[in-house]
Amino acid sequence: MDTESVIEFLGCVPLLQRLPSSSLRKIAEVVITKHYDRGEFVVHEGGLGDGIYFIWEGEAEVVGSGTVEEESRLEFQLKRYDYFGHGIGASVQQANVIALSKLTCLVLPNEHCSLLQPISIWNADKALEACPLVELILHLEPIEVNIFKGITLPDAPKFGKVFGGQFLGQALAAASKTVDCLKIVHSLHAYFLLVGDFNMPIIYEVCRIRDGKSFATRRVDAIQKGNVIFTMLASFQANLILQKEEEGFDHLVATMPAVPPPDMLLSLEELRDRRLTDPRLPRTYRNKVAAKPFIPWPIEIRFCEPNNATNQTKSPPSLRYWFRAKGKLSDDQALHRCVVAYASDLIFLSVSLNPHRRKGLKTTSVSLDHSMWFHRPLRADDWLLFVIASPAAYNARGFCAAQMFNRKGELVVSLTQEGLIREAKSKNPNAAVAVSKL
Repeated sequence: MDTESVIEFLGCVPLLQRLPSSSLRKIAEVVITKHYDRGEFVVHEGGLGDGIYFIWEGEAEVVGSGTVEEESRLEFQLKRYDYFGHGIGASVQQANVIALSKLTCLVLPNEHCSLLQPISIWNADKALEACPLVELILHLEPIEVNIFKGITLPDAPKFGKVFGGQFLGQALAAASKTVDCLKIVHSLHAYFLLVGDFNMPIIYEVCRIRDGKSFATRRVDAIQKGNVIFTMLASFQANLILQKEEEGFDHLVATMPAVPPPDMLLSLEELRDRRLTDPRLPRTYRNKVAAKPFIPWPIEIRFCEPNNATNQTKSPPSLRYWFRAKGKLSDDQALHRCVVAYASDLIFLSVSLNPHRRKGLKTTSVSLDHSMWFHRPLRADDWLLFVIASPAAYNARGFCAAQMFNRKGELVVSLTQEGLIREAKSKNPNAAVAVSKL
């Protein structure tokens, strides 16, 4: 068996799907192949374990010293992609494992079991402190198979609550770490249910709805204080071109609008500095900007049409800007799509408020749902053009549709978002704190 076939097999083992692809390659290089005949003992109860066994082909059965009801025997039968020995290390085996047919196992020796505990879910070789901030934000701690824990870092954007893009990116990261490494997300649909508390961890629970040869479907629930506060449905597709199975049909009608290249535009930091001294802007606005603490985002943004408008200036319901992650991201396409999902919520829904802005207007807005379709491979640490338009707003809901293009002019992502947009009411100090986003 060749290394690529072993990597593909390991990527289908639930225990290993949370690992970076580089870890799977290292494991593929050190596993030992063992063959057993029907009825042969794979491990003996009380014996020392050689490592972690992954069933490549055939079936086996776990037989302990206790009695097992006949109807429960299926629970102790092992087949392809099942594994045993994890967590036992060099200690004694707790049960016999016997081959029910001709059996082939890949064994990860005990001395290499540290490969199962990489520093990051995105890169096994890079220290966390060397990762860009957005990669750290999207790092999750695997708790169990299908369960992950995320946190809000002190330097992460918060906006008074858990940032919606953080939910999108972290939930997609959790889902991505439950499918084999040859499948990549092609669409997602998410709902923001309750406001998140950035002072406490977020538990992401993944439900494996379907696993097919070409497609896999996952549902992810984000949980705080026992409540589901965010939910996502994501679909993953195998890379057919990479597998050389079929090329599929290919056409591209969407065209990227003519905009200045990002190198000719001002960064948010430069734009802010210029606005502080721009005499065309009201003095009160400039003083307010100067007094507000400036916290850099982990995403670099450059507006295609910088102007002297403020958040109280009426403007068309459209926006175009370039964006990219700050720093060099790890080479994992799943990570790059998670970063794009994260960045997509930074400046999106607010475009639906543009035609309604006026002096003295104060508004509140929260995302309700968010959908994305990934058309082509992309890199989130290279410039992407975000083209947004809001075709409608009604009944306190604003709707936005958008496209993302790479620098070659290819459409790489399509998006929609709907959110609640309201004129802010004067605060009542005696009112109870609302938990719901509505």
